[in-house]
Amino acid sequence: MASYAHEPTIGVLEFSSIARGIEAADRVLKEATVEVLFARPVSPGKYVVLFTGSVEDVTSSLRAGAEVGADSLVDQLRLPAVHEDVFRALERPLAVPELDAVGVIETCTVASTILAADAAAKRAAVRLIEIRLAQGIGGKSYVTLTGEVADAEAAVDAGAALAEDKGLLLRRVVIPRPHARMRDLLARHEELI
Repeated sequence: MASYAHEPTIGVLEFSSIARGIEAADRVLKEATVEVLFARPVSPGKYVVLFTGSVEDVTSSLRAGAEVGADSLVDQLRLPAVHEDVFRALERPLAVPELDAVGVIETCTVASTILAADAAAKRAAVRLIEIRLAQGIGGKSYVTLTGEVADAEAAVDAGAALAEDKGLLLRRVVIPRPHARMRDLLARHEELI
């Protein structure tokens, strides 16, 4: 993650058109000083632009990108004061700690997963393991986290509630006392796909 003199804000634009998404990404970059973390086509033929910067710059770029792609906009998000674990989980691979419980929040969009991950990290003493964004999984996204069982449950409830309010929650799961080999499976997830 880049170092900022301010609290970083995340912006996400998700489009049903790849061409419109590319056009919007260009507009996002031209509008203000932001750092694009992720801009590419994802399954099933969508295009996602994820960027960060100051609240003002992200707000301006988000507005401009959404205007360009309004006819194809699937979801969008402006998230100020992002929890630092969100950035770490986006920068996979992470070292997976010992697992007391594993929580998973699965959603229909990239924006709703990032919103859920941030809420989960802020709600309880958990560690985000991974935020998986749409590619190769049919456009869905999910976040995995770990912590003590009560913390994992509280975090998953908090994150899932936000996605559910938007009608974008697919599934929430908390696995207390996962099998010892789950740690290795989660750590090697990228190799297994």
